[in-house]
Amino acid sequence: MKLVDCYKDAIHKGYALGAFNFCNLESLKGILSSAQKNNSPVIVAISSGALKYMGDEYVKGFISASKKAYDIPMFFHLDHGKDYEICAKAISLGFDSVMIDGSALEFEENVALTKKVVDLAHSYGVQVEGELGRLLGTEDEHIGQESLYTSPSEAKEFVEKTSVDSLAIAIGTSHGIHKFAGEPKLAFDILEEIQNLVPDFPFVLHGASSVNEQTILDINALGGNIKSAKGVPEPMLEKACTKYNICKINVDTDIRMATTRELRNYFKENPESVDTKAYFGSVQKGIEDLVTHKICDVFHSDNKA
Repeated sequence: MKLVDCYKDAIHKGYALGAFNFCNLESLKGILSSAQKNNSPVIVAISSGALKYMGDEYVKGFISASKKAYDIPMFFHLDHGKDYEICAKAISLGFDSVMIDGSALEFEENVALTKKVVDLAHSYGVQVEGELGRLLGTEDEHIGQESLYTSPSEAKEFVEKTSVDSLAIAIGTSHGIHKFAGEPKLAFDILEEIQNLVPDFPFVLHGASSVNEQTILDINALGGNIKSAKGVPEPMLEKACTKYNICKINVDTDIRMATTRELRNYFKENPESVDTKAYFGSVQKGIEDLVTHKICDVFHSDNKA
């Protein structure tokens, strides 16, 4: 099964694939174990920073081993590739999908760069995600200084000119742990206008972690110091994928928070422990539980594989 087939199914049935970021074995196994148990297709996202951290050959091995170990539709995806070269590298390593993020460029420059990546990727059977509009915030190596909603008319032109397979749009989300200064709000009117102009096309929501309040309280009670964090409420994400054509929703910050909580909690309860298998096992279980919640309760992709 190809990712484009999963997107078509998601549009038809009203669900989204979670794109969960990983940077080590424990997070990868937690994501894939949850998807396997819930019979859900899943996108495993790797940022360019995570690729640099893990190393090319290790990531190549993770991809090969994962596809042998798990019997579900899984798609390894480059998250926020900033240039042609990083996308070409990801394709050579066996990625199923790459994102070329030219959102900081002028429209025609973004079109030209995205089309260049599309031409290369499609020759290898790899899908491409583009981005139009800008998100605030910082996450990994991605930094956004200003937000800019996606123009519906430009979205239509962009899809037509680039032949991109999916499009990340800006409707109010942002990267990192501090997503909203005031009340959380997504521009569903803009999303609806884009969808009307480009019907039956898969759209992507970045910066979509929910930054669970209880998780923040748990981390702070265990010695953390996270202040004023605010994410995207899960009912908004559920609405985006069940009522609109948001077929892929990115989750990175929530993975990091689950990891942090599990480690802090484990060492509080086991201060004498130096057993790395035990505390990283706790992290893996915490990530698995988080992904299961997203898959089953928010994105509704369970039993779709």
